[in-house]
Amino acid sequence: MKTFDEVIPEITTILQSQGDTLKQIEKLIINRDLNGRIRLVVDEKIKKVPTLEKIVETIAQNMADALGPRVPDKEKILYESKIDTIINGVPCFSLEGFPNVIVADRLLTESDWTNIVPIKSDSHRIVFYSIKGGVGRSTALAVTAWALAEEGKKVMVLDMDLESPGLSSSLLSREKSTAYGIADWLIEDLVDNDEEVFPYMTALSDLSRNGEIYVVPAYGKYPGEYISKMGRAWMPKYLENNNSRELWQSRLNRLLNKLEKKYKPDVVLIDSRAGIDEISSACITGLGAECILLFSIDSDQTWDGYNILFHHWLRHDTVLKIRERLQIVGAMIPENVPDEYKDSLCEHAWNLFIDQIYDVIPADNVAAEVFSFNKDDTDAPHYPWPVHWNRGFASLPNLHQPLQQQAVRAQIMGIFGDFIDCIKEIINNG
Repeated sequence: MKTFDEVIPEITTILQSQGDTLKQIEKLIINRDLNGRIRLVVDEKIKKVPTLEKIVETIAQNMADALGPRVPDKEKILYESKIDTIINGVPCFSLEGFPNVIVADRLLTESDWTNIVPIKSDSHRIVFYSIKGGVGRSTALAVTAWALAEEGKKVMVLDMDLESPGLSSSLLSREKSTAYGIADWLIEDLVDNDEEVFPYMTALSDLSRNGEIYVVPAYGKYPGEYISKMGRAWMPKYLENNNSRELWQSRLNRLLNKLEKKYKPDVVLIDSRAGIDEISSACITGLGAECILLFSIDSDQTWDGYNILFHHWLRHDTVLKIRERLQIVGAMIPENVPDEYKDSLCEHAWNLFIDQIYDVIPADNVAAEVFSFNKDDTDAPHYPWPVHWNRGFASLPNLHQPLQQQAVRAQIMGIFGDFIDCIKEIINNG
């Protein structure tokens, strides 16, 4: 029996054996269900054309022979009167070499890494993301919020690392903790009770001096049944008035729009959950962020993880919609060998972008407009924005008190200054 990863290549081989006859079918959907089983979906009009029906039946039988139990004995083929409705709201991608063949992927989770929400907000939305945890992402966000506020910016910070929260403690004293957080709003919104918590889920940081830092934590002062909330936070909201539902990513975007309307921040900094899961998907693709910071350390785990994500975007033909928002960040660059380490980091990042993100430059037209950069181009999205590692700073239990001390501030700018300058350039030039 073929493994999951062998199924699509096997189907491709089967379709290639049909030659040009497959072109006679306007649209052929390969439906991959929750268990990974395969069925063909075609327009019911094909049943009225014996030659086309025979082609479909042959393909289905060849698939059954090659894939065994992955193709059900009954209903190998589904005939539908409105075939396009089958793929509405479902992650899909065209099968390479067959523009009329679409793979519809039915997933248990409703995260969608391929639905890239356009940039719409008047605020600058910036996502802090990492494929692996423990790379200083949340600390960098907290320091960035403080530095922007020092220059008079109105900053809003969202702690979207709902399963491992903690960012808010860097910016808020315990006395300033909010009564509720993002998880509470997501739960109450399901039953149209969101106004009960919305006014009490945002606090102004004591670090606000020249500007303002509004903090929206993952949870409030009294988390309550937080684990039970996490089992429901990703639920879609059923809308009885039009018999539809609103996915949780859309609900989260609605919350952010509402927060922006009330507080009118200049910039919104979003701390995403690490890894490839529901929260990360919503933050990166579902909130219309103009900049997605990819925190990276120079390790095989980092590059393998980003390669998986980039390949998914490339395969689903959505990489063009998001690639100009991406930016590699060199996280925790060591003190002892910064130049050698950064060179290696840049080399690996460039190879990743060349393979998955950048355009291939035509050999006969070097002047063509392409999205591609040289390895040492400091303006390129693969070129790492540096965050330096410091032994003394890494040992601090929190940032709230240190950020109020003049001596520590100078140390902080030595670690994060270059990175913060890059952030400021985005905001000032946006």
